[in-house]
Amino acid sequence: MPQHESELSLVDKHEGASDTASQEAPTFDSAAPEAATVPAAGPPEAEPAVSRTEYEQLKADCDQLVDRVARLQAEFENARKRTEREKADYREYATGNVVEQFLPVLDNFELALKAKGSADQLRSGVELIVKQMEEVLRQLGVAPIATVGEEFDPRYHEALGSVERDDLPDHFVAEEIRRGFKLRDRLLRPSMVRVVSNPKQQKE
Repeated sequence: MPQHESELSLVDKHEGASDTASQEAPTFDSAAPEAATVPAAGPPEAEPAVSRTEYEQLKADCDQLVDRVARLQAEFENARKRTEREKADYREYATGNVVEQFLPVLDNFELALKAKGSADQLRSGVELIVKQMEEVLRQLGVAPIATVGEEFDPRYHEALGSVERDDLPDHFVAEEIRRGFKLRDRLLRPSMVRVVSNPKQQKE
């Protein structure tokens, strides 16, 4: 009996040691190995700071660009004002030149008004003044537009009516009511005319 009890006590001690070992053994989570492979997120890398020297250089470059833009703007404004002033001076010079050429014509008109004579004499004097004015216009490059006997041209003629005539072709100018003028190739004003209406050509 004593031997049997000793064997039972040895078995109980062995089982107790097994339970203690199982309780003290660490437990592992199946997801732990996967979590261990993910690196921990660290703080974001800071951008390199600009040194004091680089900042001063950038500021100096910026100031130079601003100063250059201001200078260019001032030069442009001065050029614009100078161009406007030159245009105004040129207009004044051109106007003065034209007026100067017409002053003798004005003088002759005033003399004609003061003159005492017959109607024919006055008419002759006015005709001379008109020729003098036409000469001034010719020197300025102004020429009258041809009308009577010319084919009607809507670019230079303004029709105020029609006249039946069989001695001129249809759609030709029969009468001039007001002369038109052009400065070289530029139209100053059209001629007011009456246009031929030829009944013979219309019947044909």
